[in-house]
Amino acid sequence: MIKKTPNPIDVFVGSRVRLRRLMVGMSQEALADRLGVTFQQVQKYEKGTNRISASRLQAISDVFRVPPSFFFQDDDSTGPSTAIGQDTGDVSTFVSSKEGLDLNRAFLKIEDAGVRKSIIQLATALSRASATEAAERAENAPELRI
Repeated sequence: MIKKTPNPIDVFVGSRVRLRRLMVGMSQEALADRLGVTFQQVQKYEKGTNRISASRLQAISDVFRVPPSFFFQDDDSTGPSTAIGQDTGDVSTFVSSKEGLDLNRAFLKIEDAGVRKSIIQLATALSRASATEAAERAENAPELRI
């Protein structure tokens, strides 16, 4: 018997459901209760093992107060065309981590758009500095000769 692998789109949509659930601090059990399904079914949705029907996706959207398109979008994208087929593992893994969730929750509580923009600029500058330092260390590393 050949084991079926989940469709990458179903896995992506499921990961976005999990991401949103964690962002709002909701358990699988609580989401399942709101949807009228078992928590095991929510687990299967989040893993992409079971596909989410259009009506169920609308119900999930209503619970989380986001449009259905949210579940097809990649972080900075404007629609599903840029999300599907891209490797979003690193970003999704971080955003779903405790650090990522804590950072997102804290960031969302900042009401001043100027302060949020400054934080993004700071993070961008720090990441560039870190990349530059790593490149300099690599250039100054002794060569290995065999």
